[in-house]
Amino acid sequence: MTIEAGQVAPDFTLYDTDKKKVSLHDLKGQNVVLLFFPLAFTGVCTKELCNVRDNIALYNNANATVLGISVDSLYTLNKFKSEQGLNFTLLSDFNKTASSAYNVLYDVFPSFEMQGVSKRAVFIIDKEGVIRYSEVCAVPSDLPNFNAIQATLADLK
Repeated sequence: MTIEAGQVAPDFTLYDTDKKKVSLHDLKGQNVVLLFFPLAFTGVCTKELCNVRDNIALYNNANATVLGISVDSLYTLNKFKSEQGLNFTLLSDFNKTASSAYNVLYDVFPSFEMQGVSKRAVFIIDKEGVIRYSEVCAVPSDLPNFNAIQATLADLK
């Protein structure tokens, strides 16, 4: 089932790079940007997340909490976050519960025939827990539409 704008966001609980549980329901009352990405340390994923890092003020000004989510282990994500100087939370969806709930898992990732890798996708969730923006990139090398993301966040201020 495709997750679209207007739907209630599926809840999840995942571990962050500090080994703490983060639950979406605990963020109610805040705007949330979920950034699903295939794999840490890959070129397009690094470019995407560094773009968010470099423009974090835009997200902060919209009172939005940014959560990067991949199926990498929390240890891999911790190293990636540290090396790239990422200034937002990364969550490990190693068991693929959030990626499944948001229907953003590849059956077979185009590179190297890996199974169970997250697609590149963005969901913006408002303070009431309703999805206001949904984008699933057609191919892993596509970046999300950052202009549309910022326009949606501006509307949620």
